[in-house]
Amino acid sequence: MVAGLSEPVSHYVHAVRFGDLLFISGMGPVDADGTLVGADDISAQTRQTLSNIKVVLDRLGATFADILKVTVFVLDINDREAINVVRQEFFGSSKPASTLIEVSAFVRPGMKIEIETIAGLPSAG
Repeated sequence: MVAGLSEPVSHYVHAVRFGDLLFISGMGPVDADGTLVGADDISAQTRQTLSNIKVVLDRLGATFADILKVTVFVLDINDREAINVVRQEFFGSSKPASTLIEVSAFVRPGMKIEIETIAGLPSAG
């Protein structure tokens, strides 16, 4: 478990490092206590989700510029534009490979988004 993130809801960990690669499990819009953040606001939910990813990146000395691949799962594909605005806040000019998938439901009621990522970790030294 990564400090600052809620406990996983199933049999998995927040992230796995394999060599210089970091695989971050699907993150959702919940705070450290597991409480949904953002209610019905896709922008607020996206911001919390990316903030959770940042917790993992910070722990390993990485940034959003180190993310190679993003998979975004949404309840409504029409939320893409609002999500993209928030993504740009976090990623800046960095543009990872990306996939957007509309799904029928998430494990936590009220969630509208979940994001998983793969990052290349910066070299030490």
